[in-house]
Amino acid sequence: MRDPYVYPHTNILKNLANIQDEEELSCMEAEYTSLRLAELVTKESASHFNFLSLCDMHRYIFQDVYEWAGEIRVIDIEKDVTNILDDMNKFLWKALSVAEASRIFSEYLAKLWRVHPYREGNTRTIITFCSQFIESKGFYVDSDLFKDNAQYMRTALVAANAIFSDLGDKRKPEYLNRIVLDALERGQKMKDRVADVIKMAGFDATEKEIRKIIYWNRQKHCESSIQEVKMYL
Repeated sequence: MRDPYVYPHTNILKNLANIQDEEELSCMEAEYTSLRLAELVTKESASHFNFLSLCDMHRYIFQDVYEWAGEIRVIDIEKDVTNILDDMNKFLWKALSVAEASRIFSEYLAKLWRVHPYREGNTRTIITFCSQFIESKGFYVDSDLFKDNAQYMRTALVAANAIFSDLGDKRKPEYLNRIVLDALERGQKMKDRVADVIKMAGFDATEKEIRKIIYWNRQKHCESSIQEVKMYL
């Protein structure tokens, strides 16, 4: 069956710039999506984390590249995604420590990635979506760690889902668990630093204020001083 997403007699995805050279398309996609991902890191997360908001995020990231951005590749996966997100939400509410949140994050990140809802861009979209999801629960992520180790993340997700009909269960989730725990531990240290600065500026370090300063720091690409926080709040 011919893949409707590619140009005839090629493996190159149809794109808004009508680029039909694989290397050129790869460069264009990387340039535009990196800008959109950088924007998402500094934006307030979605108010609801559901199937629709996942599609909205994919559309946002790939809007400059593909006409079908945000559209699922098959029709009957919404229930699977919804169940995964519902379970993730339920268990994250019970997480009391970074270690517990890391285990839950890794497990459901891998499950959601395995559904592979989009023709292209699943890894970037799902990692970003799940990162915003867990941050909405008060557990912050050093997203640069994922970005700077993109190939490791992809390989770790493959390893976490390695179940074969002939070889059986060969999953190795420890690779994904390791980098997720590292990212969350770094995020917790960042959160603690921000909380300390807010207190020294004379304010209560509530979750709302911490979140406000963290997003402001990301926009500035640096951590704010006591005086800057005092003026901002």
